[in-house]
Amino acid sequence: MSEVRAIVTDIEGTTTPIAFVHQVLFPYARERLAAFVAAHGGEAEVVRTLAEARVLGGIPEASTDETVALLLSWIDEDRKAGPLKFLQGLIWRQGYEAGVLKGPVYADAAAMLRRWHERGLRLFVYSSGSEEAQKLIFGYSDQGDLTPLFEGFFDTRIGGKLEASSYEAIARAAQMPADAMLFLSDHAGEIAAARAAGMQAVLIDRATPPELWHDEAGALVAGSFEAAERACMATAPRR
Repeated sequence: MSEVRAIVTDIEGTTTPIAFVHQVLFPYARERLAAFVAAHGGEAEVVRTLAEARVLGGIPEASTDETVALLLSWIDEDRKAGPLKFLQGLIWRQGYEAGVLKGPVYADAAAMLRRWHERGLRLFVYSSGSEEAQKLIFGYSDQGDLTPLFEGFFDTRIGGKLEASSYEAIARAAQMPADAMLFLSDHAGEIAAARAAGMQAVLIDRATPPELWHDEAGALVAGSFEAAERACMATAPRR
């Protein structure tokens, strides 16, 4: 890929159907949260996480049942709370390890990630899901274990996905100039933030035929990862 030395990819809607997170993962954790806390509530990391949830929720003296109710309300609100993400990750890990859960990854995404890795491009993930959740989706994917392809995983601890400073921080962490990195996402706001930070960026729109790409108001839009590569190569001389 001309001029690009590293690729940062989003997950939901980009490598993986959005429906998987909202229709499979969230309900799976919700149904098992109370039982998981009852079974593991005495373990140090769970004790600590429940205490953090109570403080964050403004109910530091709440009972275990009240804390579980708080966490369930956060799931229903789709709140990106650290303690909830951590517990969801533990529950999901059990599901993946048991073979009940399998991370769906678009075939074109898996193929291009492998191809880019073979070419020596550095690969990273940046998603609103926790680093643990990211590794589970790619580690137990229906395209095989893809985690060895990635050099690093970033979640919102590095910053919000609509903030240019987050992408600047990723470039610093990778010790690379931002303009040598390509960000792929299905969210126009994230694309704009990455571009504001100096990264190259392509909006992955899976409603577009997978072989096609186009330029929309100065931003590249592609129907697949392969089309995203062609778009960058075709437009590289104009950068």
